Amino acid sequence: MKALRIHAHGGPEVLRYEDIPTPEAGPGQARVRIEAAGVNFIDVYHRTGQYQVPLPMTLGQEGGGVVDAVGAGVTSVAVGDRVAYASIAGGYAEYAVVPADRLVVVPAAVPMRDAVAVMLQGMTAHYLTHSTFPLKAGDTALVHAAAGGVGLLLTQLATGLGARVIATTSTEEKAQLARAAGATDVIRYDQEAVAPAVRRLTDGRGVEVVYDSVGKDTFAGSLDSLRPRGYLVLFGQSSGAVPPFNIQTLNAKGSLFLTRPTLAHYIATREELMERSGDLFAQMAAGTLHVRIGATYPLAEGGAAQEALTGRQTTGKVLLLP
Repeated sequence: MKALRIHAHGGPEVLRYEDIPTPEAGPGQARVRIEAAGVNFIDVYHRTGQYQVPLPMTLGQEGGGVVDAVGAGVTSVAVGDRVAYASIAGGYAEYAVVPADRLVVVPAAVPMRDAVAVMLQGMTAHYLTHSTFPLKAGDTALVHAAAGGVGLLLTQLATGLGARVIATTSTEEKAQLARAAGATDVIRYDQEAVAPAVRRLTDGRGVEVVYDSVGKDTFAGSLDSLRPRGYLVLFGQSSGAVPPFNIQTLNAKGSLFLTRPTLAHYIATREELMERSGDLFAQMAAGTLHVRIGATYPLAEGGAAQEALTGRQTTGKVLLLP
């Protein structure tokens, strides 16, 4: 089968589109014929070495397609099922072997590409808004990169819970997408500093929570946007890692909370995986959660897809199609 792999860390040039043996499903596993694979910042972190992984590696932490073989003892899925998954390596390929208990069956009412588009980013948005800082009516959240894949879904989920969303974007096109997703206000961070704008929009009070996937470039402004005892939820580092800082700063700025969550800890059990994905699929089927697929690329062009993602040239979800 064809797969997109790395044998060394580096830029997009280290990606190799190559032939490797088609994997076989072992006990407790299912083999999925991949119809779409998600492109995410974690793939870039694996490629560059920001997150260390054994090499060589087939990139891709998210995919979906049809089960074409199952190993011994598998009862949760069957050959012919439409399935999707996240947080399992190997999605940048024509086939992937996945532990059967990490697969979710995609309802007939949900297109496969849409299902893949919410497995990693959608469940991330779900745990952020429902668990890490459970939003409620009357809360105000600042959402960075609001026109991105997570940002658009997070904004919809937050407003569905009754919260007010202040979004940050870099262009008017992205601002319009954030407003369409439910953002009450949009701050163009290319035109004004974020924290003073947040204070103006909240009558000086600040927000209950900041959802920050950008990291180094936004960290200080995120802290300055919070009300006393507010939460900074740092769940990504698209601009680079946040440098070490004095935790006494959290005290000085109002007894703030800082957390660095990751999806794997919020879908650690099959029950939680099914609950989060099932809630997303139900909202998609009902038409209350809308998925924007901003771009699709052939599998062989995964390097170009990653460059578009890191260059902030995309909105919504980016997919690779084998």
